[in-house]
Amino acid sequence: MTDRLIGATGLAIAVFFAWRATLIEEPFISDPVGPRIFPLIICVLLGLASLGMLLRPDPEPDWPALPGLMEVAAGTVVLVAYAELLPQLGFIIATFFAAGYLAWRLGASPLRATLAGVTISLGIYAVFHLILGLALARGPFGF
Repeated sequence: MTDRLIGATGLAIAVFFAWRATLIEEPFISDPVGPRIFPLIICVLLGLASLGMLLRPDPEPDWPALPGLMEVAAGTVVLVAYAELLPQLGFIIATFFAAGYLAWRLGASPLRATLAGVTISLGIYAVFHLILGLALARGPFGF
């Protein structure tokens, strides 16, 4: 039942986001792919994964106790805060804090979590901004 509920929810979200992605206005001068393709790819992947959960659900899971659910809630709060603070802090700083916190909560020591935050934020920045040339949120320091 749990997988089917999550699958149906994911499928509804995928359809809604796909519809919203088709409403993105394309500028007069843009690259050949356009701004709609990336959100649509994500929608297709989410839709396929959700269909898989609907059609072939796993046995009913054992849900974690309250402390485990609180960890999930805290991770969700961190991801929402990341999305909200990204424009103000910039990609590198916001990603460093979010990735570092999540690595720590997944079991890394504080030192390893800090190193993970630095590596993840700089690595993703290098790939998406320096190599692919995509614009990422600039923070107060201009990067």
